[in-house]
Formats: sequence, C-alpha cells, structure tokens
Amino acid sequence: MYVAYVVVSAVVVAYCVFSAVMDFIRYEPILVSMTKAGVPHSWLPRLGALKAAGALGVLLGLVGVPWIGAAAAVGIVLFFVGAIATHVRARDTSFGLAAAFLALALAALVLGVNGPGYAI
Repeated sequence: MYVAYVVVSAVVVAYCVFSAVMDFIRYEPILVSMTKAGVPHSWLPRLGALKAAGALGVLLGLVGVPWIGAAAAVGIVLFFVGAIATHVRARDTSFGLAAAFLALALAALVLGVNGPGYAI
C-alpha cells in the first residue's frame, strides 16, 4: 500500500508541477480552455501558484510530514472539483484532464490517510 501511495503521490506532484508551469508560461491550449470556461487569463498566475503549492505539500507528505501531504491533497481535490464545476457551469465539456487530476489527487489522499503515518 505504501508503494502505491508513493507512486500515485509522485505522479500527482509531477502533474501539478507540469500544470502550474503551463499556467505560468500561458500555454495557448490552456488559454483556450480558460476562455471556454469563462475564467479570466489574469487568474493564471494565481491558479498556477495554487497547483505549485499543492505539489509542494504533497511532496512534503512524501518526505515525512503526512498531515501536510493530506492537507495538500485535500486542497488539490477541492481545486479540481472547482475546476470541473467551473467548466460545467460554462457548459464546457472539455474537463477530462481536470477529472484525471481529481482522481489522482483523491487516490493520493485515500492512500496517504490509510498509510502508515496515520492511526485510523
């Protein structure tokens, strides 16, 4: 179970860092997606910062601070629930990547909370 937690968490970190970088460099497909969802492009640096902070938190959870990792995973889950809701509200069905991020973050959260760092 611990190996699965490490692998899934590492993938979450990599995806969040990648997504944050795409926000910071204003990658054209991201701009198109944001426009379709009705999100102002001026929000990209803040959204990228949130993803980067989530990645850092999950990474800290991997290196021995499990409560920070769990809190970061909750934050990432909430972030992508909000992203999907924003797309749905705008009647934009191109939220598959956000759903994949959500599933990964949820898996990291469940595996981490059920791992050796917690007594549940």
